[in-house]
Amino acid sequence: MMYRIISVLITISLFSSCKKETTPELIAKQHRVTWKPYDELEDLKATLDLEQSRMHLKLVNSKVLDKNKIWKSLESELDYFSEEDYNTLKPLILEKDISSLQTSIKQGELTYEKLVLFYLYRIRKYESDNKLSLNSIIALNPLVVKQAREFDKNDKSNIDIHSVYGIPILLKDNINAKGMPTTAGAIVLQNNNAENAFITNRLLEKKALLLGKTNLSEWAYFFCSGCPVEYSAVGGQTMNPYGRMVFESGGSSSGSGAVVAANFCVAAIGTETSGSILSPSSQNSVVGLKPTIGVFSRSGIVPISSTLDTPGPMTKSVIDNAILYNAFLGKDTSDSASVQVKTVSLSEITNTNLVGKKFGVLKAYLKDSLYAGAVKNIKNSGAEIFELEPKNTDLPGFLTILNIDMKHDLPQYIANYASDSIAIKTIEDIITFNQQDSLIRMPYGQALLEGIMSDSTTTKELKTIKENLKSVSRNYFDTHLDKHNLDAILSINNYHAGYAAVAKYPAVTVPMGYTDKGEPKSLTFIAKSFSENKLLALAFAYERISKERRAPLKYN
Repeated sequence: MMYRIISVLITISLFSSCKKETTPELIAKQHRVTWKPYDELEDLKATLDLEQSRMHLKLVNSKVLDKNKIWKSLESELDYFSEEDYNTLKPLILEKDISSLQTSIKQGELTYEKLVLFYLYRIRKYESDNKLSLNSIIALNPLVVKQAREFDKNDKSNIDIHSVYGIPILLKDNINAKGMPTTAGAIVLQNNNAENAFITNRLLEKKALLLGKTNLSEWAYFFCSGCPVEYSAVGGQTMNPYGRMVFESGGSSSGSGAVVAANFCVAAIGTETSGSILSPSSQNSVVGLKPTIGVFSRSGIVPISSTLDTPGPMTKSVIDNAILYNAFLGKDTSDSASVQVKTVSLSEITNTNLVGKKFGVLKAYLKDSLYAGAVKNIKNSGAEIFELEPKNTDLPGFLTILNIDMKHDLPQYIANYASDSIAIKTIEDIITFNQQDSLIRMPYGQALLEGIMSDSTTTKELKTIKENLKSVSRNYFDTHLDKHNLDAILSINNYHAGYAAVAKYPAVTVPMGYTDKGEPKSLTFIAKSFSENKLLALAFAYERISKERRAPLKYN
């Protein structure tokens, strides 16, 4: 009898043990995706044959950030989200704009939680694959799934389909967001756990979901000279999904451009001093807006220049860009340049056509077949075209603005917006810190930081330089805008970013096609200050007739 009891107990014990080993929890954990470092030598060697010397790389992956740690805190949330779930949601999410996603959610076809899980799964799927990873993400918000789940509890019937409510957005990692470090790509700021930037709070007030942080050019590309545009010590080398390790992904908002292009989020936020939104938006075939200085707050953003810096939205469509624009707005008393402006009219934007609109086109650029094709398309839609031959105009002292502004503005950020754990106080402190381990902290050198220290321009001299540059650059545009009563001047990519920067004029760039090699190019609209509503309307009208954007082939 005792033998039989013992036998039964052993059987039960064994059964229980076997059952425990096959629970869904353990099965899910066994299928977790792990990134494994690899030998980069062959990849690095291949870049030496590229025409663009800035793509001659010394490293691919970060030497201080283990990618697995990016999604580690979210693994348990992903344990029950399968490849089957991912593929089922693909048609509802991939390449969709905000209004389409919100409509699917209102109709019960999708939830905010599933939307977030889809992007997290996709990020891990691609970023853990050494043949496809873009090094585009530095951090993910550990609470984002929980936050999305809370949004799903609310009544969705009254949600504005043209709002950022519940929409997963990635921030460039020089924009403060509580719960994630703000590094600017620099090791010295790896533990910069700061409070929210003003625009971060604006997004949260509008109930957007912060998905995480994107890689960038270290110190917004005011760091090394002649180095890869998309490199940071924290995030490694950001890559272009249209030509991984072949085409530049642009800088300094390289990660923000790549994540939107590769559908790792609905939208991303970049920052620009001169070309840092326009360049990566163009290189990654997405829509990017560099607004008038002061339209968006810069408080809580790691700076280069308080004269020229601005954040801006990067999206797959013009209408999404306008939605993000409206979400950012708000006067910030902590930012001396901040102004209160009206929201853009979405109905006005979507009802605009090109009939009777007047555009200035650069005659020299008409040799570019994509630009010439875009201009022809616009003309055939009823617009008037004026061929311009502006005189080549230098921008003397431009570098000085960046040098002297950063020398003063970065210490102000550290004092007012960085976390207390950050020990460095000045540019000189950063230079010294990097010199302690140059191979890891500055493999391409830090020539631009060193240049800051050697610039002795006085405050009075700087004021004169700023006034002169503003006058020169505005004259460059206004001579033609005023003479022909133009609605906008059309450029390519970030070719006129420097002029727009010192003129403090807004610019929006829209995909206009791809070269024979498959590299994206964009048409850039430039107009006078505070003309964002008009620019977005013109960009929307062009986007509607051109429809040039296509998703990168290997990231479909």
